Amino acid sequence: ILLGAIIGAIGSGFVTDRYGRKNVMIVTALLFAASCLGMALSWTPAFFISARIIAGLAVGSASVLSPMYVAEITPPGIRGTLLAIYQMSITFGIVLAYAINYGVHENANNWRLMFGAGAIPSILFFAGLWFIPESPRWLTLKGFKEKALGVLERTGGRSYALAGMREIEESLSEAGITEGDPKPSEADAKPNSDPPFSMVLMFRPEFRRVMWVGFLLAVFVQVSGVNTVVDYAPKILMTAGVEIKNALLQTSLIGLVFFTFTIFAVWLIDKLGRRTLYIFGSSGMAVTLVLVAITFYREMDGIFTSVCIMAFIAFFASCIGPAFWTLVAEMFPNRIRGGAVAFASFTQWVFNFLVVMFFPYFLDLVGGSFTFLFLAIMSLIQLLVAIIYLKETKGKTLEEIEKLW
Repeated sequence: ILLGAIIGAIGSGFVTDRYGRKNVMIVTALLFAASCLGMALSWTPAFFISARIIAGLAVGSASVLSPMYVAEITPPGIRGTLLAIYQMSITFGIVLAYAINYGVHENANNWRLMFGAGAIPSILFFAGLWFIPESPRWLTLKGFKEKALGVLERTGGRSYALAGMREIEESLSEAGITEGDPKPSEADAKPNSDPPFSMVLMFRPEFRRVMWVGFLLAVFVQVSGVNTVVDYAPKILMTAGVEIKNALLQTSLIGLVFFTFTIFAVWLIDKLGRRTLYIFGSSGMAVTLVLVAITFYREMDGIFTSVCIMAFIAFFASCIGPAFWTLVAEMFPNRIRGGAVAFASFTQWVFNFLVVMFFPYFLDLVGGSFTFLFLAIMSLIQLLVAIIYLKETKGKTLEEIEKLW
């Protein structure tokens, strides 16, 4: 599924700037539903793997499109909160999946029920997408300014819409994209001829700094180790001496901690800001990973390892996870956002794949103490990146953030 996600993340960047955020999300919802049913009904390993790759395409695309859409349509005062809710929804889905899997684990062909259950939220996602408007930034980019103004007015009122349109048009005109009357009638609105694709433009010198910071954030959100814990929690706890039955129970508790502490981010992200959360969260992750390393080195009771891992998850869930997706969705300029978000998401999926693939090998080769000490060092470097490079973006419009960079 991670290989599919890598392809989906970068591929969605090629199509969303041409066909829009909403249309590509609708296709993504269909991919989700088809892959869930395909995995549940598969009759050969090859068919199952093919359906799993299609699921990855959907996951990768959604990881680009969903936060980007939320960022582009939301007023600045609540943008961080709604993007944190996006991350909270993912953690709620993880908890729900744990509950469904546990509920059907004694059934015959239980794995088919586990995968098939995913078709239900996929269909709900598909149905809900027909009731949302297109992104006003994309509509303006394509020349449909009257429609864009209408969307902004629905989300924030008339004065917000007029001010927002001025800022969006200034942002695009500075890049040589739009010109002329800022509010043509809808009848006269014609899509602009497609400008050079943002995946090419985003490596221009003026975008180099923001692209570099986005790349670093995407790398360290994975190499600091969160998905090793989420994916391999039973193996980690068993290595620390916890019995398999208790390891599975504690894995469910880890999922619950993930969800619960993400709620704190919903409350804090527009109050404290993204940079503050990144600094606090990275510090906490580094400390707790050192403590996990010590529990392995001293061969302490597995319960201590479990508590330290849950503390690590709490710091990530309340700070880094929501702040990362918020920053990625809002930090890039309007003209390159589709390609840039796709590039950042692609990068984090690549490193997710590499970390998840090699983690069990290193855990067996060098043991838990050295493995988690390495992850702690990565969290410390992430802290330095946040202190040196990150700019605070809370309360700013996307166009103000563009000028900030």
